Amino acid sequence: MDLSLEEWKKKIESDQNAFLLDVRTAEEFEEGHIPQATLLDIRQASNFIDGIQSLDVSKNYYVYCRSGLRSAQACQLMNHYGLKTTYNLLGGFMEWDGESC
Repeated sequence: MDLSLEEWKKKIESDQNAFLLDVRTAEEFEEGHIPQATLLDIRQASNFIDGIQSLDVSKNYYVYCRSGLRSAQACQLMNHYGLKTTYNLLGGFMEWDGESC
């Protein structure tokens, strides 16, 4: 499900089962990321698939990238592999204002 930044933050704040997933590159992650986020680079396809297959299916995944395109792709893949509750941040990290969730 695609959510605006405001919707995404509001949902995370009330979700005790939230898992933040950054699907950008390691370099992008090092330049800045949302606190508590886990990095899993979607551009490293086999590592990404292995990574999502090891994730807890009971969690709610809040996924982001730089602009929202890679994270939308990631959500589709995650849904395909059994992770049914995924939220894509529309506009991506470029919309982020630096606050923690």
